[in-house]
Amino acid sequence: MADGGETTATATATATALVALGGKGSSLSPSSLHAVSAGTARVRVDSSARDRLASSPPAANRTSPAAANLQISFPPYFTAAETRASLAVLLNKLLVSGGPGTGTALVDLISDSLNSAEGYEGFGNLAVTNEEVSISEKAHSSLYGISALLDHLSTALSTTVDAVAALSCEAIKADVAVFNPTDSGDGFVSKDEIGVASDMKVLLNGSKLVGKVESEAISSILKVHATLRRVVKSVHSEVRVYLNSSVKIQKTGSTTDGAAVVNVLWPLADVLLSIGESSLCRAKMDLDAIAADALKSSLTGMFEKECARMDDLENEKKVLNDAYVGREFEKFVHELYVLCGCVWKTVVWEAITAFVALEGSELIEKGKHEEINGVQADKKSEKKKKKVVLGRGTSVLVQLIKDRFQRNGSDESVSLEKLVKDLLLFLDARGPEFDHFLNKVKDIVDSNESRRLPKLPKGTRDFGKEQMAVREKAFSIITEVFKKHGATALDTPVFELRETLMGKYGEDSKLIYDLADQGGELCSLRYDLTVPFARYMAMNGLTSLKRYQIAKVYRRDNPSKGRYREFYQCDLDIAGQNVRMGPDFEVIEVLVELLDKLNIGDYEIKLNHRKLLDGMLEICGVPAEKFRTICSSIDKLDKQSFDQIRKEMVEEKGLTAEVADRIGNFVKERGPPLELLAKLQDTGSKFLENEGSVHALKDLEILFNALEKSKSINRVVFDLSLARGLDYYTGVIYEAVFKGATQVGTIAAGGRYDNLIGMFGTKQVPAVGVSLGIERVFAIMENQIIRPTETQVLIGFLGDDLPLTAELVKEFWEAGLKAEFLINKRVMKHIDYAKEYRIPWLVLVGERELTEGVVKLKDFENAKEEVVPRSAIVQELLSRLGAVRT
Repeated sequence: MADGGETTATATATATALVALGGKGSSLSPSSLHAVSAGTARVRVDSSARDRLASSPPAANRTSPAAANLQISFPPYFTAAETRASLAVLLNKLLVSGGPGTGTALVDLISDSLNSAEGYEGFGNLAVTNEEVSISEKAHSSLYGISALLDHLSTALSTTVDAVAALSCEAIKADVAVFNPTDSGDGFVSKDEIGVASDMKVLLNGSKLVGKVESEAISSILKVHATLRRVVKSVHSEVRVYLNSSVKIQKTGSTTDGAAVVNVLWPLADVLLSIGESSLCRAKMDLDAIAADALKSSLTGMFEKECARMDDLENEKKVLNDAYVGREFEKFVHELYVLCGCVWKTVVWEAITAFVALEGSELIEKGKHEEINGVQADKKSEKKKKKVVLGRGTSVLVQLIKDRFQRNGSDESVSLEKLVKDLLLFLDARGPEFDHFLNKVKDIVDSNESRRLPKLPKGTRDFGKEQMAVREKAFSIITEVFKKHGATALDTPVFELRETLMGKYGEDSKLIYDLADQGGELCSLRYDLTVPFARYMAMNGLTSLKRYQIAKVYRRDNPSKGRYREFYQCDLDIAGQNVRMGPDFEVIEVLVELLDKLNIGDYEIKLNHRKLLDGMLEICGVPAEKFRTICSSIDKLDKQSFDQIRKEMVEEKGLTAEVADRIGNFVKERGPPLELLAKLQDTGSKFLENEGSVHALKDLEILFNALEKSKSINRVVFDLSLARGLDYYTGVIYEAVFKGATQVGTIAAGGRYDNLIGMFGTKQVPAVGVSLGIERVFAIMENQIIRPTETQVLIGFLGDDLPLTAELVKEFWEAGLKAEFLINKRVMKHIDYAKEYRIPWLVLVGERELTEGVVKLKDFENAKEEVVPRSAIVQELLSRLGAVRT
């Protein structure tokens, strides 16, 4: 059964399949259209469609032969497959679009031509109905037919290129580390790239041939093949609609449809060129990997003669571009079909060169032995050969090719020419045997589904040794700063009662992760650390506390660069009565100190006041009940333009255009704190007419003067567009934004929340805090070179004597040194390990050193090596490290 329409075996001598058209629920798919175009399937018009069209149209509706006859013709450069595909689409359009004004004569003529052994030879002038003329003229059968062929071929190509590239990786002993991308969970690595990497790992699993050869043609596989997959999916979704949509007879004009089809296909031209370029490069590397010079020379000659060159592909792209500019849409799709064929042939040649590099010498030598001796090749010589261990997937493909080759020519002498000819036939996408190869590749990938490496949930990430080193360094700095300011540690449960969290986060409440109701309490994962802190304060009747907490929080957000669903927050909060703006000042000072000590680079702290924001909204004419929802819109200004926000406020949230424009004038205000503050306090300022705004401006005046005295004011920007969408803020609000090359957005945020604690208890306890989004800081700091361990010295024992090693390493541990040990007979194993983990010192002990009572001390930083008495090595290293033995 084909994926569109009915496909069954017939009882004819040719045993071709049937594609049923026009029936209820049937549709024409790219694969069934490809079969029809290749002559491997016949079309059958469903009887219900014939009955619908069989009624003779009124005589007045039928055009006389002499008046307006229909001429069905195709450009002379169309191939037979392109012509048949175009006819099949026209037939389907007549069936799905035709009504009482459509007869069966034209339908029968087209279906008979498609099923004829002679093929299409032109119809001449046809007497048809007006409706048939309209459908034929507006069907775009050539564009849609060739688009469907391209869809089918490119879909097959997206699977084939992975298998062929895997063979090349083994042939050239490539470094395949690129197929182990770290899925950071933030959506930055595309789903298609992960898919390509996963399939390549399945194909190469267990291979002993992949090595350390680096090449752009290998490293580009992930991105290029993923792009092909993405484009193919886009083309396929459009083509399925093209093939089976009915023609709107009443509508006039057709050029826009043609342009739309070409615009959908244009990305395919770009990615095909990239596929051809990388495949061609790998094929040349495969040729260089062939060990036998004579075989290499012969195959290189055939390759240069038969395989397309990069110039050929680029010239074809130029022809495509000319057709596009000239709006020659039929020529465009034809030339794209030609380009697809050229790229396909290039990929096949890559498969040939890779196969010959891996197995060609053995097959041809075996053939020579058989031809000379009439018996199987010399067993002794075969035993001498080193066993080649291919990947579990590639070994199946190689054996499939070998079996097919030997089955078709087992009694004949083996030659390179025959091998190449057979592979060209076997991997011809339009050939009868290709589907067997394609299905085998799919089976390999699908059957290994259960053995694939597990995946992370979206929006999460693992921390390897390097990332953990960065994280531990950051946490150490952050904890030190928090403690320096007198904060005490607090830990709260990772989940809270749902009622505790709901109603605290405004529109962001939809991002809360709810846990499954299992018949007990309704719980949710914590969204932040502030609400649990407020709950803790109220539950324990506390009225004053300065606390810090470093823990994970969870949000059902859409992952993106630097945005996760599980991430750490590092919070400092100061709760309790205090001097006006004193805690606010200290929290901002802590934030400045943190970001400076983390050494992340340039940043700014955007600051505003919630009461000033509310005053602004009141001045602009926003109803009080809409304050919070409009704040949520304004909060998006760092990600969207004001025009987009204005549209949301007017069309979705019910503001008038005039009110939205007044807001736009205010939110543009940003600048140095004291300068903008003076402007807002100037005589005539509308903010002075609003009680809440006057209070906010006084708060900010005190805060800015304190920050100026502490020399931190230069890090702050007064920004009236800053809103912070969370409902619980009541005073100063702020966000720290990284300004370096790594685009991570907001890295810290916070503000004053005087009413939150009171929501859980009887006492209102004012509080202010800041939260550092450490995951985004990690994204910046991971560019720094940080040692994955704190190990000071590696004790390398050249042998297998654990007791002697234990005796020596114990002395280092007792001396307070951070030491590891490694037992291996090969010196380079010790050196490589020390370099990988950036361990600065290496102590080597072998038989010679044991005999002489010495050790070798290697200093990697200064590239020096010296011999030190065994009894003095610990004290010597302590001295070098500047440590004091206790």
